[in-house]
Amino acid sequence: MSTVAAWVVAAPSDARGSHTGIVERVWEDGFRLNTGNQTFSVDSWDVYGDNTAQFIRVGDRVTITGEFEGGEFDALTIQVNH
Repeated sequence: MSTVAAWVVAAPSDARGSHTGIVERVWEDGFRLNTGNQTFSVDSWDVYGDNTAQFIRVGDRVTITGEFEGGEFDALTIQVNH
């Protein structure tokens, strides 16, 4: 008799599409977004390269489009809403 264990990592709801929230933390190629319902890491390299901190600040309200992959959201577009 063998036992197989499987770990399932669930992506936040709406794995593909658009999300709006407040930036909680910023690093060179990404940031953490809090939508009010969920908090997740956003990979912004395709938009800003390693220069995310020049465009995004903690406290900014942003709208992103893209999809979840590998436990983080890969942003295809980022709109900062001032």
